[in-house]
Amino acid sequence: MKIIIDAFGGDNAPLEIIKGTMLAVDEYGIDAVLVGDEKKIESCISENNITVKNTEIVDAKGVISMCDDAKCVLKEKSDSSMAVGFKLLSEGKGDAFVSAGNTGAVTVGATFITKRIKGVKRPAIASVMPSAKKPILLMDCGANAECRPEHLYQFGLMGSLYMKNILKYENPTVALANNGTEETKGTPIVKEAYELMKNAPYNFIGNIEGRQIPFGDADVIVADGFTGNLILKMYEGVAKVLMSSIKDAFMKNTLTKLAYLGVKSGIDDMKKQFDYKDYGGAVMLGVKKPVIKAHGSADARTFKNAIKQAVWFLENDLIACIEKNIDKPKEA
Repeated sequence: MKIIIDAFGGDNAPLEIIKGTMLAVDEYGIDAVLVGDEKKIESCISENNITVKNTEIVDAKGVISMCDDAKCVLKEKSDSSMAVGFKLLSEGKGDAFVSAGNTGAVTVGATFITKRIKGVKRPAIASVMPSAKKPILLMDCGANAECRPEHLYQFGLMGSLYMKNILKYENPTVALANNGTEETKGTPIVKEAYELMKNAPYNFIGNIEGRQIPFGDADVIVADGFTGNLILKMYEGVAKVLMSSIKDAFMKNTLTKLAYLGVKSGIDDMKKQFDYKDYGGAVMLGVKKPVIKAHGSADARTFKNAIKQAVWFLENDLIACIEKNIDKPKEA
């Protein structure tokens, strides 16, 4: 199993990317391909005394920043670590690709270099998120700001297949993000998507409001990329505020600090339950090879877990599963 790594994608590249890759090599037994400026990668390895094994380096001088236009991965920055990584993937020189870089560029590269699975109208970014009950999947998280009803229908199908095959949910429930649970609520596109999804071959349970999502009332949440990205970022922000507020409450004085000792194990469990680093990033569903978008601020542990997503993808042959099950929705 060979995983191609964008060594210069993300806020903490290349050091944390290299460290995370080596953790994955040790833990998952993979072979790695680090793509980026070879001299800088070797210098980083040497300066930080990193032990490297089962890894090759492919030189690529360019870097795509978070501010670059997404389409630059195709032309203007075709020499970048991300673009070269996608080319290696499309040429079969690796089994999966992981990058913590520009989300838009990852989406464009996955769509136009890796290419879509036949029958998939729009690839989408799917993020595993914590809930009060169990992990849930949100898609799309930013690949498609605007969607047609049939796109949302297919997101539900691919999300359901991910939860069945990767997280082993027996019959995952699928819900459509909306401003109300009633069938008549929402924009014309959402209402039409609802009609399509009622006849879907997956377990569609209707609309879901934002306040229900953290409770885990559905296993797969379907939304357009604009709405999904807002939900994701709000989710992460609220979690950070709550954990910070809890910490402040226990640090007020000696008495509260002593009280903390009595509930520490419970708070530690809660922190672990809502820690996004356990999943490392999001998967691009609907393209011909596994593409993983790691968190832009990923540290070594987070990036290692993003690579874990690629390993799961390959071990369970999710691409073949989507190819087999993708279909065109019946007209509403």
